[in-house]
Amino acid sequence: MAGASSSGNLNSVSIVLTQDPERKSRLYELHMEQEMVLEAPLVVTFCADWFRTREWLRLRQARDNFNNLVGYLVASFDAMILAQNVCLGFESEGLGICYMGTTLYSMLDIAEFLELPDTCLPVTAIVVGYPDEDPTKRDRLPMEALVHHETYHRPSVAEIEETYRQREVKGWERYMAIPELKRMSEERGITSLAQFYTSEIKYDPESFREFSLRIEDALVTKHFLER
Repeated sequence: MAGASSSGNLNSVSIVLTQDPERKSRLYELHMEQEMVLEAPLVVTFCADWFRTREWLRLRQARDNFNNLVGYLVASFDAMILAQNVCLGFESEGLGICYMGTTLYSMLDIAEFLELPDTCLPVTAIVVGYPDEDPTKRDRLPMEALVHHETYHRPSVAEIEETYRQREVKGWERYMAIPELKRMSEERGITSLAQFYTSEIKYDPESFREFSLRIEDALVTKHFLER
């Protein structure tokens, strides 16, 4: 974990471990009431953190920096690199993990709850525990759709159709196997996986616009952005 790549070797990341049941209950609320937060014995929150570095700069009479958008991006990348290293370490010991994408949407509220200082924001979180099931691995898009040689290859309509051909079937079947999602989809006239992904059930454009403003507010509040 300590050997994770880091820009400038400044290690602009902090990790907050949450095991206390009462505190996990609050994180459950902040993570949009996903049951896994309560079920897993450990929640790990990875934070983009320049507070420690900026304090060191101040103590050494160095110029202040990193309280800007570039600083946020650099620290976020450090945090995500470390998070993936940590996940690989947990999995190598037989533990199961799940990334909590809701961290992004509730970042300022989570920051307040975890008492994060200025220029420190949560980037992602994982729940950790010994799994009691062994689900089938999710399918991924084919490598030829992801890897480009020398320059970006703009896919043709035929290539797009081929790339998503199996995903359209498997993904749709997986979601429609959940009775509540099937019911909600039928009520809204949703007939494809693509429609499902941008519906109010999944990644609603209106909600994303709202979340974008909340993220901007968080970056301003923690002094990574100015208005």
